Amino acid sequence: MNGIDLVILVGGRGSRIKEYLHNKPKPMVKFNKIYFLQYLINNFSKYPFQRIYLLTGYKNKIIFKNFHKKRFNLTEVICLKEKRLMGTGGALLNLKKFKLNDFILANGDTVFDIDLNDFFKSYKSNSLGCLALTNKNKNIFSQKLNNLKLSNNFIKYTENSNLMNGGIYFFKKRFLNLLPNKKSSLEDDILPKLIKNKKLSGKFYKNFFLDIGTPKYLKISEKKLSSYFKKPAVFLDRDGVLNYDNGYTFKIKDFRFRKGVLKGLKYLIKKKYLIFIVTNQAGIAKGIFKESDFFNLHNYLKKELSKKEIYFDDVQYCPYHQNGSIKKYKKNSNLRKPGNQMIKNIFKKFLIDKKRSFMIGDKMSDKKCAIKSNLSFFYAKENFFNQIKKLV
Repeated sequence: MNGIDLVILVGGRGSRIKEYLHNKPKPMVKFNKIYFLQYLINNFSKYPFQRIYLLTGYKNKIIFKNFHKKRFNLTEVICLKEKRLMGTGGALLNLKKFKLNDFILANGDTVFDIDLNDFFKSYKSNSLGCLALTNKNKNIFSQKLNNLKLSNNFIKYTENSNLMNGGIYFFKKRFLNLLPNKKSSLEDDILPKLIKNKKLSGKFYKNFFLDIGTPKYLKISEKKLSSYFKKPAVFLDRDGVLNYDNGYTFKIKDFRFRKGVLKGLKYLIKKKYLIFIVTNQAGIAKGIFKESDFFNLHNYLKKELSKKEIYFDDVQYCPYHQNGSIKKYKKNSNLRKPGNQMIKNIFKKFLIDKKRSFMIGDKMSDKKCAIKSNLSFFYAKENFFNQIKKLV
């Protein structure tokens, strides 16, 4: 999946659930005090995407305010706005202005929690794209692309089928050249032609699926999202916990995982824990390295660890220090531990079972941060895996 982008369609009016939207676009409905779009970005941003593009339309100001040019799990989000609404197919035309890579495309009103690495591998080189399929009974109200079957890994139409479009696609960037320069629908106008010409491969998944596009499903979404996404979490300091601390580690060649870390991270994922890094990075403020160096290192780690099916759900860092030499970063900040703003930021975006969550660090400032956040705290032991196995 290295070197690809993510595109999310978030421009729909939500006419079927209009009375529940309060003049907001459909993906900006809140469930458990969290925007639906935030659930999607939380779930997607653990993968090593180059960028995330949000294709906005109806009532887009609230989306721009909350997401445009912000980083989630260190991945930058770019919001694009249509001058006039041209449907889901027309919205994709805006991507031609950018040097887009091959991309994953997702609907902004649907959660379909599949393994994107596995999905990406299912793409067939003699096709233009790939579609994730799910059971039709997941949403009997869906009328688009709901009579599908797989034949030799390619999608076909059939009268009697239990499969439907799951709303997640992979496309080669040349797919954009097929889009008509007019209002069009991805599902009604474009994809049927690809299916007819045997240019769309597919893969079936039984994973969690939720479409908020109808009153029936909207009403049960808060409970379903809480039941599925609320998990215990581990908050990890970085230097001295995950890697050997040799002082201001920012070069890839100098980053070495401590004993048992990779095995321990895999164990946490197996036990369905969210994993967060919260790290002070005063070297940025002191001019020892640049913020871009920090991004480069962590994006490298993201790519390499994803190959091992290891993911961090978010990386929070503090580049500020009161004695910094770089004016931009020279200040006190509650982001810096023992302050706990980094953890507060995570609490706002994720559903977390706090009673079962804990923090591991190697300094007193980590412990004070955990106490302020009402989290159990443990000092890092020599073998990370052995410690985790005792705590989980």
